[in-house]
Amino acid sequence: MVTQGRIRVVRSGGSKLNYRRPVFSADGKYLMCVSGDFIKVYSTATEECIHTLQGHDNLVTGIELNPKNHLQLYSCSLDGTIKLWDFIDGILIKTFLIGCKCLTLYTSDTDELLFAVTLKKNNGSTASPQLVSVKLPKSTSQECEAKDISVIFEDVSHLPKCTAIGRQCLYVASVKGLHLSIYYFKTKKCFRRNFNHKQGYVYSSLHWHHDSVMDLTFSAQGTKLLSGGVESVLVQWPYGSEEKKEFLPRLGAAIEHISTSPHGTLYCTSHEDNKISIIDTSLKVSGIIQGLLKGTVVKTGLVVDPRSNALVLNGKPGHLQFYSLHNDRHLYNLDIVQQEFIHQAGLQYMDLVKALFNSTGKWLATVEELQGGEDSRDLEMQMKFWEYQDKSQSFVLNTIISRPHEDHITSLCFRDGVSSAKDSPTLVTTGKDGIFKVWVLNNNYDIYKQSNSWCCDFVGSYHKNKATNCCFSEDGSLLAVSFDEIITVWESSTWDLKQTFCQPPGKIRNLCFGRMSCSKYLVASTNDGFIYCWNLLTCALEWRAQLDAAVLQPDPLSENIAVISCPKGSSNLFLFQPTDPRPFYAHKNVCREKVQWAVFVPKEIPEFVNSESHQWLNKSQLYFLTENQDLLTFSSKSTEERLTPLSKQLAVEESLPVTPFHLLLCKKRQEEQEKLDVQLVKAAPSFHRVYQDSAIREVLHTPAHVLPSASVLCTIFVNSLLISRKSQSTEELKDEEMESEHLEGDSTDETEEVESQNTFPSAFSLDVSGILPKVQEKELRKIRRTDYSWLSSL
Repeated sequence: MVTQGRIRVVRSGGSKLNYRRPVFSADGKYLMCVSGDFIKVYSTATEECIHTLQGHDNLVTGIELNPKNHLQLYSCSLDGTIKLWDFIDGILIKTFLIGCKCLTLYTSDTDELLFAVTLKKNNGSTASPQLVSVKLPKSTSQECEAKDISVIFEDVSHLPKCTAIGRQCLYVASVKGLHLSIYYFKTKKCFRRNFNHKQGYVYSSLHWHHDSVMDLTFSAQGTKLLSGGVESVLVQWPYGSEEKKEFLPRLGAAIEHISTSPHGTLYCTSHEDNKISIIDTSLKVSGIIQGLLKGTVVKTGLVVDPRSNALVLNGKPGHLQFYSLHNDRHLYNLDIVQQEFIHQAGLQYMDLVKALFNSTGKWLATVEELQGGEDSRDLEMQMKFWEYQDKSQSFVLNTIISRPHEDHITSLCFRDGVSSAKDSPTLVTTGKDGIFKVWVLNNNYDIYKQSNSWCCDFVGSYHKNKATNCCFSEDGSLLAVSFDEIITVWESSTWDLKQTFCQPPGKIRNLCFGRMSCSKYLVASTNDGFIYCWNLLTCALEWRAQLDAAVLQPDPLSENIAVISCPKGSSNLFLFQPTDPRPFYAHKNVCREKVQWAVFVPKEIPEFVNSESHQWLNKSQLYFLTENQDLLTFSSKSTEERLTPLSKQLAVEESLPVTPFHLLLCKKRQEEQEKLDVQLVKAAPSFHRVYQDSAIREVLHTPAHVLPSASVLCTIFVNSLLISRKSQSTEELKDEEMESEHLEGDSTDETEEVESQNTFPSAFSLDVSGILPKVQEKELRKIRRTDYSWLSSL
């Protein structure tokens, strides 16, 4: 068994963007928000992620602009540090060690003074939040310890909205429950009062929201008050004329945070569906930053779109969300139910419970059920088939099948391996009604047009047991269907029952065929804590291992199968191949929560690593989702190096602002120029080719401040393009050189005349001077005739 090595669990993205209130830059061009352990910097104009600030080892709990430098950002985290960033360039400037967990961060106008809510360790196991002031030390080192920490309030609320810092840092106010505490810095006294008697303290009341208000904030000028709540409506209250309030409705989800830009031209709202809406002062949405939607039960599991390699799972009620794992960005939502969702407790609604793509991504099958009903006789269910249209670049509804089963559908599987192009796509569904159905695509012909639709082709059962799982073999020739404790194997061409497998008592929880060289094996996990492997050639049990597998996920690009077990308090990963019951890789305590779903995602660029502990990450990446809806994956050092931006990997000249596109284009041009040079070597005379190349090179590479006039440049360049009327061959040149040794006077003059006709002085070369004397010319010709080919072997 291979040990863990350098492979570790990392957060894949999809973290909450609405965990804390976003922060605008001073000019309103950038928007910073917390995203798990990272801080993301977005452009308010394009909604693109400009930088991802990485450096904290735990959850980031607060961000604030540096009042002394608006190009810098402070952040605090549960790792007990406060970091100072240059968010324009994405650079970490300094780290301050606090020594305790920071829950909230506040800045002040005073010199290097911050406020934070930290956890005070008591004698017992619990810790209470306290508000402290932190004097940041002035040090040249990048990491230093902040020792000057003083407590202002004890037992305060950990919520950032419950504490506020006054201007010029004169007052600090904090509220918890019905108690308000105000601290005056000059006298260092604390004033407390309560709000038990409501009528004695209310100066004015503004009413529109029918439910609790989630956030309040004033505009930059202080003339307007913004409020939002569960109604998904942003309300703008003008000061002095509150009856003229304005509304921005239908924002999609409950508003949790409201932020305003310092110059007052932009607002932004954070919603419970992990979305940030950028709004201008005319109350119009100018941009949306959508993260991985959380807060809903993931009933579809983790599905991969073969076309875009995007992660697909439940999104808004009745929707599928497509999420790019590579860019950590929400792509789009697909409305499956196509009904208006009403947010009210106790109402029944149609929700998406199953989704599956075929191997090409051409077809998508979905199942939706009415939530809230327990009786199967009143079950309302629909199965829909969606076809991907290349012209519209979207999925179009093809077929709707009402109540495909008499009870809940338990699993779906497409037949991926088809023997010929004539084989129509096939889908198998299993249900609690004790049957499995085979659905095929049929072509329909009428007088108007040719169309296609899905219909039921075969219905199978086994002793009226509940059908729980189904899967096809890699080539699509066999279908395995589990009925409670029994596994049946069917031939897909005739739908005949070929074999049944039984094991000790225990219902089948997961079922899958082996891949590639292990395609003759069938693997299943049961709810009594065992994994079984059968050999389909001998129809015998190959091996059995004791492991309570919550997730059994095969890798479509290799023989590997991932198993995740979830004992109390942790989750463990094991990787094995059906040929050997012993796992070749194990990773214990991958997370503290229970893992619900896992999926292998093919990599865009396969990797080739010789290490045994890394080979299972060569072609695919394993992602898994916890019960807290944290999306995690496994990463190695070599993988992270390949995921760094291309602009940081390419070596560029320091004097030129070179982009990755320029480097790629330059490389292509160099290859083309090399090919052209090879052709010129074979075609053109050597003296003409060398001169032409040198002339062009000198024109292009000579600094502009030392170039001669344009007339000289044009003359040299045009002359380099001219071809002499007489192209002497190599033999003729050798004969001429032999004759020049014996001839003097006129013969030498003739040689000089020929050379003067075929040679042009260069304006950029320092080697070319006047005409050489005859004695030096003879010595130069002798040097030219000397064979120096032996130097090439050195």
